[in-house]
Amino acid sequence: MNPTVTPPPAAGPAASSGQGAASPTFSPLYQQIKALIMQSLQSGEWKPGELIPSEVELALRYKVSQGTVRKAIDELSAENLVVRRQGKGTFVATHHEARVQFRFLKLMPDAGEAHQPENRIVEVKRLRGPAEVTRVLDIKAGDSVVCIRRIQYFDGVPTIAEEIWLPGAIFKGLTAERLAEYKGPMYGLFETEFGTQMIRATEKLKAVLADEATAAQLNVAVGAPVLGVERVSYTYGERPVELRRAIYVTASHHYHNELS
Repeated sequence: MNPTVTPPPAAGPAASSGQGAASPTFSPLYQQIKALIMQSLQSGEWKPGELIPSEVELALRYKVSQGTVRKAIDELSAENLVVRRQGKGTFVATHHEARVQFRFLKLMPDAGEAHQPENRIVEVKRLRGPAEVTRVLDIKAGDSVVCIRRIQYFDGVPTIAEEIWLPGAIFKGLTAERLAEYKGPMYGLFETEFGTQMIRATEKLKAVLADEATAAQLNVAVGAPVLGVERVSYTYGERPVELRRAIYVTASHHYHNELS
């Protein structure tokens, strides 16, 4: 049975009287439709890369106007959860598309075209999660986590050293061998083989000095200025599924972001 959107009930006197009574909150109809579409994306009804129903079909499904659906799709497109293709329709975003990959790769060359780095996996291990990691990933203290360490190279030059922490329950079977043989973006592997799509992330950036380990990994002098980046990535339902700590060498690259 297709869900039907019904407006929330009007607030009566009982709702507005009394000290400490919570004020009722209302969301526009298009926001309710957006939430229903998000539920379908989260449940896997429409998988990454797949065509979703047309605006007309969704309007019939939810018993609302096509304009209401269009406004919901506009927001999902602006948030990079779906991709509109002229003459073809609207598709679920996938990390296998180059434009989606560059949403999460912000280190750009000072000269020349942006391109994907080459990866060298240093280590993949499964262990009991350190407290600061399990807290960020919102899992129980001591739960299993996967720790990945890798170096990323641009044109043969080591440029990014990363430490990536993932919930072990989600990423069962993830090994160094699988990562080494996979030729696409790491988030594409997470999406295809582990059913986990990164839809947004928060980052903290800080100028730091290279310690001995970082200097050896990235071929810079001890004490050289580098950029430290900590990222927490989220899947649907605002669920944190990755903690990534990285050191960037910015001698010939810069961190690029667009604000809107």
